[in-house]
Amino acid sequence: MSLYEIPITHLSGIGEKKAALFKKLGVNTVGDMIEYYPRAYDNWSDTTPIGELVGGQTAVIRAKVATPVNNIRISGGRMMAKLSVCDDSGYLSLVFFNNKYISSMLRYGEEYLFMGKVAEDKFGLQMTSPEFSSAATSDAVTPVYNLTAGLSNRVMIKAAKEALGMLPEVIRDPLPYDILRHYDLCTLSYALQNIHFPSDLDAMERARRRLVFEELLVLNLGMRLMKRQSKEHTAVRMTTDYTAEFIDKLPFTLTGAQQRAIADCVSDMRDKPSPMNRLIQGDVGSGKTAVCAALCYHTVRNGYQAAFMAPTDILARQHYETFTKMFAGTDIRLELLTGSMTAAEKRKTRARIESGESDIVIGTHALLSESTVFSALGCAITDEQHRFGVAQRARLASKGEHPHVLVLSATPIPRTLGLIIYGDLDITIIDELPPGRSEVQTYFIGTDKRDRALGFIKKQVDEGRQAYIVCPLVEEGEGETPLENANDYAAELMLGVFRDYPVGILHGKMKPKEKDAVMAQFANNEISILVATTVVEVGVDVKNATVMMIENAERFGLSTLHQLRGRVGRGEYQSYCILISDNRGENTEQRLGTMCRTNNGFEIADMDLKLRGPGDFFGNRQHGLPELSIADFSDTETLAQSQEAAEKLLAISPDLSHDGMRALRAKIRRLFKETENTMN
Repeated sequence: MSLYEIPITHLSGIGEKKAALFKKLGVNTVGDMIEYYPRAYDNWSDTTPIGELVGGQTAVIRAKVATPVNNIRISGGRMMAKLSVCDDSGYLSLVFFNNKYISSMLRYGEEYLFMGKVAEDKFGLQMTSPEFSSAATSDAVTPVYNLTAGLSNRVMIKAAKEALGMLPEVIRDPLPYDILRHYDLCTLSYALQNIHFPSDLDAMERARRRLVFEELLVLNLGMRLMKRQSKEHTAVRMTTDYTAEFIDKLPFTLTGAQQRAIADCVSDMRDKPSPMNRLIQGDVGSGKTAVCAALCYHTVRNGYQAAFMAPTDILARQHYETFTKMFAGTDIRLELLTGSMTAAEKRKTRARIESGESDIVIGTHALLSESTVFSALGCAITDEQHRFGVAQRARLASKGEHPHVLVLSATPIPRTLGLIIYGDLDITIIDELPPGRSEVQTYFIGTDKRDRALGFIKKQVDEGRQAYIVCPLVEEGEGETPLENANDYAAELMLGVFRDYPVGILHGKMKPKEKDAVMAQFANNEISILVATTVVEVGVDVKNATVMMIENAERFGLSTLHQLRGRVGRGEYQSYCILISDNRGENTEQRLGTMCRTNNGFEIADMDLKLRGPGDFFGNRQHGLPELSIADFSDTETLAQSQEAAEKLLAISPDLSHDGMRALRAKIRRLFKETENTMN
């Protein structure tokens, strides 16, 4: 039986109650425990002599218990245990609170390792409640796990040791020997032992590198197999190209990049035996919506339905209104389907979709519902792909007989990451902005210049323009440090400098209908200044908005700042982005300086990856990729090596059916277990 099939309760001391706590950590089986890697390590071998300790330092000491434990009752019925320990360089006081077992755990005259923070008062130095272990039996490096309330690190260590003890003597390594040798990787057996209980820090690093490589390789292979699998299906064939007919109806001229994007997609739809599976990646304002409209027109004229899924109600409604204008004067029937509609509205809309009365359906996650059935879905489009997962994309595509799939992203992704995130897609980049779009001028200022910035906004509003002000929090007390929050900020503006101007507020805690109402007011210029959180990062197109001011700008990643900046500069007026921060650290200066220097989204994305790692692209795991245990996308060297290795393995066995790759296939299945149709 596989260790992934043996429940965690099989380990000693773990009953149903403790198993429920392990489940919160995603650990349900013995195999899960083995792959629940430590988040950090305590290095007990790096000791400091007592005579060299200083106040405020966190240190490890090797010392003997020099006095018996003295238990003292203090106020509130609490217990305090005091003792002294010593080494050749001096003595140190230790204090423990509410631990009645200390006197039996620390024996007079015996040597222990103690780890803790050194405090200093008028009586000298002391450690309060340090961790400790016997000097004779202590591991040099001890793992530290992510925990949940009710589970201690000691329990996790015990569970990990027992789980590792259940591994077979000979472990079948999923990585072929040639890969291990070429990339100088340790065996799986060595890696699992030394990631949990390393003999030293070098052994831990070697184990980590091997496991990171393996996980990225498995992810690479899974995404590439998805891409190859999609090419096995027979596509919906669209024999006639209606691009020219659509372009003739437009009141504006498409850019060369837009025309190339449309041509790429039409070629996929018309000439290939497999369905289109393509990403169109373009910076904010590059004209992706017009490209989608052209492809929807092409789809409908070839006798099929098109679906367009947006991440929010606000964005879905904006696309619906944009498409309505573009298709005015044609017989194409548009439909809107969102979660905020009433049950009756949704029922009637779905009936029209199923009967074929609707040609183009624009909606939110409501499109994924089992009750949404298409008559003849030919093209499925998802907007802001980083907010939808691979599985959601597959679910939308499953609404038809292998329809063409198009995904859009305004979030520039560095190439190394793009190969992973969009590894199952062909990619077209729109690298040209429509004519008349001027670059947004960006400034980085301190809070001492905020009043001048507000005065500038007032001047813009007096000229008929509008402004956004973005705060990192919705309300006071959400963060650990004092930050601007939208509620208080809006109230202050309404009572102060903008008391004679209409000020609105928008944040994620509002109900969808409330958000829609506020954005509609802003779009209609009934609100002059909109105070918001990053919920406006993906929002409606307000051509009259010319200023984006962002408070505590250091709290946002560059990609988020770039998306926010893209909310302005969408019309004929010169627009501005004002970044406010008093943080003058080198990293902040470099990051926000990049924003002031360039409007190029790909350059900004590369800088973001370099300075902050990948988290900013994928806040709250919005990328939709399988959950990784140990790998980090910012490790670009290992990422590139894993991509190279994936190509080598697929060249040997395109479907990984080779006997020596069976364990790799099993790994891919486990990693993609929540993703539909990953592998046969």
